[in-house]
Amino acid sequence: MISVLFAILTALSNGAASVLQRRAARSVPDTEAMRLSLIGHLLRQKVWLAGIGLVIVAAVCQATALATGPISVVQPIFVIELPATLLLAGFVMRVRVPRGVWYGVAAVTFGLALGMASAAPGGGSSSVRGAAWVPALVLTGIFEAALIAGARSTRGNARGALLGLAAACGYALTAALMKDAMGRLGDGGGAAALMTSWQLYATAAAGVGSLFLLQNALQAGTLVAVQPMLTLGDAVISILYGVTLFGEHLRTDWWLLPELAALTLIALGCVELARSPLATGNAVPPPGTRVK
Repeated sequence: MISVLFAILTALSNGAASVLQRRAARSVPDTEAMRLSLIGHLLRQKVWLAGIGLVIVAAVCQATALATGPISVVQPIFVIELPATLLLAGFVMRVRVPRGVWYGVAAVTFGLALGMASAAPGGGSSSVRGAAWVPALVLTGIFEAALIAGARSTRGNARGALLGLAAACGYALTAALMKDAMGRLGDGGGAAALMTSWQLYATAAAGVGSLFLLQNALQAGTLVAVQPMLTLGDAVISILYGVTLFGEHLRTDWWLLPELAALTLIALGCVELARSPLATGNAVPPPGTRVK
């Protein structure tokens, strides 16, 4: 399936970008938090610019995936971004991958497989009908405002987790807007329908806002605090958008039990992976090793 292939490519790009951005954000002083000057500081760092390049690649792949498949199928696949990135980092740096990382990879992979098999997401339309966006945007705005207000009243990992969830909500909204915009392209309107749709420009605005929230999340807390909220939040909120806006369906009833088990496995796997030196940027290759 084309959508699954491009979702995997998106996950690889986003995972690598997240680690690079975390390395750059760690050098930003606390006084720059929640200010536009934070972005100016990051623009001077090559590692952050490399991460942004991967974000652009991911956006193209994500648009292709969403144009060819349901959002409730595409977005959950992104939970593999961290395990795939860490394994790739270990290979490139020629660093022995710790046993804990393999456990984390297994937990996330099995959790994703269990969740997808249990929920069996699918169906739905390619675009949003009527004025369904109005309540969705209002509720999203209220939720985001509450998370940001809570983050501003705390510090450290708590702030990072709240802002990570806010960024996840923003990225889920970006995906839903992107799918709606791409759906209008495929409904026969052509490029003109796409370029004149408000969803296209809202996608750009939501993406920039989400990026800003993510940089602040990574600056405020550790990857262990931010990544699980970002990964699970994006997947779960995207599924909510898929069901409520696009009419996609999931299995419920007793299927909720294995679905909850899958979420637990993914969360535990993300925490284990985020603790790895490969994720924090502290992994050191053996002496004399040339890193490609």
